[in-house]
Amino acid sequence: MNIAVTLMLFGMAALVMLNVPIAVALGVVAVAAIWIMQGAQMLPNTALVMFEGATNFPLLAVPLFILAGGIMNASSIARRLINLATAILGFIRGGLAMVTVGASMFFAEISGSAVADVAALGSLLIPAMKSRGYSKEFAAACTSSAASLAIIIPPSIPMILYAAMAQESAVKIFVAGIVPGAIGGLGLMALCYYYAWKYNFPVEQRFNLCRLAQATREAAWALVMPVVILGGIFGGFVTATEGAALAVLAALAIGVVIYRDLDLKSLYQACIDSAIQTAVVMLLVAASALVGVFLTESQLPQKLAASMISITTNPYMVLLLLNVFFLIIGMFLHSAAAIILTVPIVMPLIHQVGIDPIHFGLVLTLNLAIGQQTPPVASVLIAACSIAKSDIWATTKANLGFIAVLVVVLLLCTYVPWLSLVLINVFYGS
Repeated sequence: MNIAVTLMLFGMAALVMLNVPIAVALGVVAVAAIWIMQGAQMLPNTALVMFEGATNFPLLAVPLFILAGGIMNASSIARRLINLATAILGFIRGGLAMVTVGASMFFAEISGSAVADVAALGSLLIPAMKSRGYSKEFAAACTSSAASLAIIIPPSIPMILYAAMAQESAVKIFVAGIVPGAIGGLGLMALCYYYAWKYNFPVEQRFNLCRLAQATREAAWALVMPVVILGGIFGGFVTATEGAALAVLAALAIGVVIYRDLDLKSLYQACIDSAIQTAVVMLLVAASALVGVFLTESQLPQKLAASMISITTNPYMVLLLLNVFFLIIGMFLHSAAAIILTVPIVMPLIHQVGIDPIHFGLVLTLNLAIGQQTPPVASVLIAACSIAKSDIWATTKANLGFIAVLVVVLLLCTYVPWLSLVLINVFYGS
């Protein structure tokens, strides 16, 4: 059995390096392993395992949040949020870079997707930053790192996936992400301010209270969305899945009825794009279910836990080892694939050494937020580079400072668990 697991993992790595889609690689090696170890008579069960893996009720929130982000991209919601952030921060030197961070935080509270964030805001903000004298590499780096805040600011699609894989409460993980998300946003803004003085970035506009009031009025309905969605989820009125459906309805109502800038053609394209993104994620989920079943039967998670405990039983040392592991994994796997593939393997270890699963969930998602910025995969960074038309390695060099901020937030959350759990203790008790 150990030989079969080793061959399966090496086969998966070989297929990924050959540029085979990760979902296909997962499915192929899992089916091959089941066939070799359990016989061809077990193959009909693979379809049932994949179906059950992809129809977990909490996962219904994933396509709904993706669709909500697509609808917002097609309407003027993103533009109105940018105008409001500009009215608030535009008077500060380098304010346009801070606007990028602020707008990304607003957008993350609605879409839950870093890729949707960079696609919606980057197409507007990156050209604006380039026209104001920012280098295309800096513009792409700032937009990409700010968009990755969507992975820790609720509602976050990776957090939903973690909750489903770890059988934990998605709402509690959402609550845990609020404080680190705010710290990360403030840290990125502080770095933007430092770069603004270092490179003499321009001031966008003088502070004008009338302009701020106008931008607030224009964005009022867009601002209502996170209040309704997160208020409903945190208040216990709706589940995370129901909150995702509420996000779709709110985006439709605001785009069609209130702002009246979402036509049928734009809505159709938003649905097509969202369906494609959903298919990618859910195929990963279905294929990983096969891998999970095989690995569970081979007792790999228990063996990994035993081997790591033989090295150390200190929870903080275990977290250090896992941080290194996930930072490396994040360079090569999409966040959804990394969560789906690794969480079932490491959860027995987490429980055995006494690490809070909510705390670990936040540490994991922060690692993957950094992974979205580190090549060769770096899905969010690549999306920003394609918009800015910048070289990925030159952009990575410009991105090092922003990555350093995210690493500091990761270390704080890892070794100061209070930051992750303070709101959990307030709302749910210690």
